[in-house]
Amino acid sequence: MASEHHTDLPAGKIPQMRVVPMPHDSNMHGDVFGGWIMAQVDLAGAVCATRRANGRVVTIAVNSFLFKHPVFVGDLLSIYAEIVKVGNTSITVNVECYAERNRLEVEIVKVTEATLTYVATDDNRKPRHLPPPILPHK
Repeated sequence: MASEHHTDLPAGKIPQMRVVPMPHDSNMHGDVFGGWIMAQVDLAGAVCATRRANGRVVTIAVNSFLFKHPVFVGDLLSIYAEIVKVGNTSITVNVECYAERNRLEVEIVKVTEATLTYVATDDNRKPRHLPPPILPHK
């Protein structure tokens, strides 16, 4: 039976990452460590920012991070990332994480939402200007 927190995955969006937490990612009660979730969110945001920067980026800020519901061993996490702001060297990304539980009777729960900022860096790890956006082909 689905919980009152049941939702759907974002329509028309492709997850940046999908991952299943394993027992070594959890505490003795089967709850996945918040730090492990934060790392996955940071990776997904960095993939998105790296594409826009066309190269290396570093995380400079976790602007907000909200754990809405616990994540359990065996959940299938779908992590979505979307650029919300672009500066001269920085890229701000919103990240949302959904857990798919109970594979036989699917229940989807939004478990985490965060906003992170990345800075594009050069080979010497110094900030560099972002290239112009690549426009899609018509």
